[in-house]
Amino acid sequence: MNFIDLPKLRNAEYLQYVKDFSGIIALNNPATLQIDAKLSAFNARISELENLYKKALANEKTQELLLLDERRDNAVIGINYYLLSQSYHFESTRKENAQLLLDSISLYGSSIARLNYQAETATLNNLIRDWENKPELTDAISYFQLSGWVAELKNANELFNTKYLARTQEYGDASPETIKSKREEVNAAYYELRDRIDALHLLVETPPSPYATVINQLNALTDQYNVLLVNRKDTAAPENGARNEM
Repeated sequence: MNFIDLPKLRNAEYLQYVKDFSGIIALNNPATLQIDAKLSAFNARISELENLYKKALANEKTQELLLLDERRDNAVIGINYYLLSQSYHFESTRKENAQLLLDSISLYGSSIARLNYQAETATLNNLIRDWENKPELTDAISYFQLSGWVAELKNANELFNTKYLARTQEYGDASPETIKSKREEVNAAYYELRDRIDALHLLVETPPSPYATVINQLNALTDQYNVLLVNRKDTAAPENGARNEM
């Protein structure tokens, strides 16, 4: 069977090649050819690689993260605007309590909602901790009956952080090194399947071989990808190295 230098294929090309390779075999009655077990093992490794690849390509700002971020932004902005209105109140006690809470917010910057994800999470944690543990601030929160707002802010921030950490873990699972390792597993299953087809083909004593058709089809597929690699080599500038691609 024709050779292809698998490491030279970019991730997307590689994934498509092994899926096409598997697809061609599936169309040629692998059970009759006695290669269904090797094909199943190959497909399992391909599926694992594809899942990692999809994670790597996933948009960092998932819709759920965006909604949770908006929810906590709305809470902190709502509290801030309410306190601003109270800071203009004609009653001195309301003005003083409002200003006290506004000052506690301003310690962490003028626009918490515009901070990056991690910074906003940490800032809100610190702010909420102040409101829950500093007596004068706790009293001011109670004075304005803002405990519901604070609970909403805390809950949204905690949910956001939980989701963000889960997404970070997924990206860790789909790191370039992990994908490289998984590609090596797919390679091993690929070579086992390819070599079994070649071996069974060579053992056929009376032609025509039942493996000739699938081998010809797989060779045609491999030739197409080899052309792709040759064309890339011919058009690439000498100093260009292999592109890192997720």
